[in-house]
Formats: sequence, C-alpha cells, structure tokens
Amino acid sequence: MSILFERLWQGFLDTLLMVGVSSFLALLAGIPLAVFLVTSDKGGIFAAPRLNQVLGSIVNLFRSIPFLILMVALIPFTRLIVGTTYGVWAAVVPLTIAATPFFARIAEVSLREVDHGLIEAAQAMGCRRWHIVWHVLLPEALPGLIGGFTLTLVTMINSSAMAGAIGAGGLGDIAYRYGYQRFDSQVMFTVIFALVVLVSVIQYGGDRLAKGVNRRG
Repeated sequence: MSILFERLWQGFLDTLLMVGVSSFLALLAGIPLAVFLVTSDKGGIFAAPRLNQVLGSIVNLFRSIPFLILMVALIPFTRLIVGTTYGVWAAVVPLTIAATPFFARIAEVSLREVDHGLIEAAQAMGCRRWHIVWHVLLPEALPGLIGGFTLTLVTMINSSAMAGAIGAGGLGDIAYRYGYQRFDSQVMFTVIFALVVLVSVIQYGGDRLAKGVNRRG
C-alpha cells in the first residue's frame, strides 16, 4: 500500500510539474499572441491585416491538430529541445505548443469584448498605443483572461494524462501501467479521483479569482 501511495504521489507531482511549467510558458506566449491578433486586425491600433491573417492561420492550424498526433509529430523537435522524448520534460514541449494557441484564441475573445469606446477615449486623450494595451485592454479583459487561463489549465491536465499514458510520466502513466495493464481497478479509480480533485480545485480557484477581479474592477 505504501509503494502504491509513493507511486501515486510521484505521479501527482509529475503532473503538477508538467502542467505548471507548460501553463506558465503558454501564458507568457499566449497573451502577447492574443494582443497581436486583436490589435493587428483591420481597424486595430497596430493594424496589419495581412500579417494578422497569416498568424491567425498558423494558430488555427495548431489548434486543429489533436494533441496525441501533435505530440508524435513533434518528437524530433522535442528531442532537439530537451534531449529526450520520454519523461516529464519531454511532455512539456508538446503541451506548451498545444496550449499556447488554445489560450491565445480564448484570450483574444476576452480582449475583443473590451468596450471600443474606452479605446477611442484613450486615443482622444493622446495615449500611446502601448499604453492603451497595458492600461485599457489588458485590465478590462482581466476577468475573462483569468477564466480562459483556468479553462486552459483544465484542458492541459486532460492532455497531460494522455501524454502520461504514452511515456511522459504523471498520473496518466500510473493509470496505464499499474491500472489498465494490470487490471487494477483500485489504481484506476484512485487516479480518476485525484484528477477530479485537481481539476475541481483549479476551477474553483480560477472562478473565485475572476469574480474577485471583476468586483474590484
């Protein structure tokens, strides 16, 4: 029983590491990407419609590829970046690449919902374009950005479990090797319970944070 607990605990920590690092990188890349998609659109403050279309097409391309296929397709790139295609760090690469366009599109929707009148008022006051991004667009869209990032985290937990089942470690690996292959329903249900609890905590925390920011705004 103690050995099983140690394996489950290590799998839980590996899942947190995979999702934590990947989500941090996706956040760093996704918000600038979303800002560019909004501001470079026709009529935007950094209007560049052709570049916007090209970047939007690339984002749509990566969003349309199922995670399992993307993970396999990125094996050479993953090996180049982290030196291996097996383990937690190998999963970080495809998880980040899958999560970034997903979060960017969600963040884009939140940014587009910002009242255009606020942007026009800031322009009339002589604000610089980057000031408008930092002091109008991002603050006004913050509750939506938090909600979108929460959804991204939940999706990444699901993807990390899938990655774990094919050699990335984490709870997915525990469920596959010690649950499915050994027909041990206790392990399977324990992993499911751990994933449900993790998702519930993240969803609850994200919802509370978004509501708190919205009230302060």
